[in-house]
Amino acid sequence: MEQRIELAVSTVSFALRPHPTSGRPTLWLPLVKRIREPYLGRWALPGGPLQPHEDLDASARHSLARTTGLEPAHLEQLYSFGGIDRSPDRVVSIVYWALVRADEDARAIDGENVEWFVADEVRALAFDHNAIVDYALRRLRAKLTYSDIAHAFTGDEFTIAQLREVHEAVRQLSLDPANFRRQALANPRIVATGRHLGGTSHRPPAIYRLERP
Repeated sequence: MEQRIELAVSTVSFALRPHPTSGRPTLWLPLVKRIREPYLGRWALPGGPLQPHEDLDASARHSLARTTGLEPAHLEQLYSFGGIDRSPDRVVSIVYWALVRADEDARAIDGENVEWFVADEVRALAFDHNAIVDYALRRLRAKLTYSDIAHAFTGDEFTIAQLREVHEAVRQLSLDPANFRRQALANPRIVATGRHLGGTSHRPPAIYRLERP
């Protein structure tokens, strides 16, 4: 008998929150506790079967909003995972990643079976979801070095210090402020707004924006 192949959509959502030990900004992600077999009681990425009436993007957005309350502006397809032994049934998962701004993260909900975890510290997830999270982290850290993806966390306007904070949190390193500022402002798409951030005791930092192509 020919095996039936099912399609599913999952989403890795990254937000910056304080680390519970160090207090420094770090990557977190929401996970959902499974309420049925296989992997009953284990944590897994938000997602579910692809419905006949939904396209991939809509399915990813709906499942993420339903489970976590997140409706991030930045949602893109990451990769497809279709290993033969990844599930008792043959399931191919189309995986998305969402990069969540602070204002979007503030609207997240913690459901009865939803909890947020430090992304680099998740353990023993259901199916092959550990491999998916690891892949997403590698891709994000690599892409941060050659693209403007950091602005998915900062929003449309930001200070250079806020941009550096994203790089340090995601890449897990400390960056020299002067060198980072010089490199950031070498990007012709980062332009000054002419305004400054208020509420600071020292010279208020300049606010910049990223010009869209």
